[in-house]
Amino acid sequence: MVRQPSVERSDEVTGPESWGRYPRVAQEALPLAWADDPLPSGVPVLAHGMGRSYGDSCLNAEGPVLLTRGLRRFISFDADTGVLRAEAGTSLGEVTELVLGRGWIPPVLPGTQFVTLGGAVANDIHGKNHHRSGAFGRHVRALGLRRSDGSLSTLHPGDPLFAATVAGLGLTGLITWVEIQLERVPSGWVETQGIRFASLEEAEALDDASRDTHAQTVAWIDGLARGRSLGRGVYFRGNPAEGPATPPRRPSPRSIGFEAPEFLLSPFLLRAFNTVYDHLPRWRSRTSVWKFFHPLDALGSWNRLYGRRGFFQHQSVVPDMEGVRALLALTSTRGQAAFLTVLKRFGSLGSPGMLSFPRPGWTLAIDVPNRGEETLAYLDEMDAVVRTYGGAMYPAKDARMSAETFRLGYPRLDEFATFIDPAFRSRFWSRVMG
Repeated sequence: MVRQPSVERSDEVTGPESWGRYPRVAQEALPLAWADDPLPSGVPVLAHGMGRSYGDSCLNAEGPVLLTRGLRRFISFDADTGVLRAEAGTSLGEVTELVLGRGWIPPVLPGTQFVTLGGAVANDIHGKNHHRSGAFGRHVRALGLRRSDGSLSTLHPGDPLFAATVAGLGLTGLITWVEIQLERVPSGWVETQGIRFASLEEAEALDDASRDTHAQTVAWIDGLARGRSLGRGVYFRGNPAEGPATPPRRPSPRSIGFEAPEFLLSPFLLRAFNTVYDHLPRWRSRTSVWKFFHPLDALGSWNRLYGRRGFFQHQSVVPDMEGVRALLALTSTRGQAAFLTVLKRFGSLGSPGMLSFPRPGWTLAIDVPNRGEETLAYLDEMDAVVRTYGGAMYPAKDARMSAETFRLGYPRLDEFATFIDPAFRSRFWSRVMG
């Protein structure tokens, strides 16, 4: 075993709930300490890592969830080749902390470090570098899978069960360990640039000019802007940079110890926030990988800013910018948008996963406070736009899409279903597949 990096208390699961805090599901939680711990029989189970799935793909309304954070041992790491094997409950933040000072970094990093390796595989996560590196599953060399029939398998790319397990939403069994190929970096620093744009046409032109020159690209959008300002925002791009030999320290998040009152999420205050953010000065700077990849992790429980009722994230992918324009036009007239609206163009690199979400096109993610029926009606309208433009929704972010929307976005769904472990179940799967 490789020596473990320090583990922050903020890494710990505080309860079996999703990050959006909707729906609330009363369920039993069983912590695992070892990969061969006995599993309950007679009821469906589901692995639950750090609870950063926004919807109900990490919840199980029919039985217990298996808390996998006890499975966070490093098994091996080759500092020369960058091949790392660790138990599935190890977080991406722990991996980064271990390997950064030796010139390596996880090949794909999402907006939060608090994702387990098992969760990264099960949701085939993506990052700001999808146009260069594709999704997480492309970098998985092997994984261990425990099935309810007692079998223990080592799976590799090319195995049908491997293709079902990558982006398989944890339904093919318990992922016990993951082996990945890391990426070389000169230091723990990123050279970044922020550029303001006034329209979606300008955003697309910036992306066209940046894809070959920058490894990391993403845009923040003012989701409440309308008319000639529709689609305005800030385009961020970055490249690995030279820096001090000592890597930047992993920051400790500050916890939010209160539920935000609803008036803080009023359209008036949201519009004021977006206007101020849009007019902040932009500059070139060198920042740590922690701040660049995981800016929201500075607040350990920022989901509480959406109040007791929680929030939804609507993340879709559509083939072209016309679909994005239609989604933003609808959003701007409904007054539902929140602080975070993010736009990113996926590349053409395919994933080995049967149900992988990333595909060529533009992905738009919008955080929406849960205001009840009006919010659900708005989200149904957004889904209809996605269907019209031939797009798909991200299961890891969803808590309410219809079975029709899910099926239309994933043509290999019936093939995938043949690989499901009959003892594994999620609320998401029960909801969309019955």
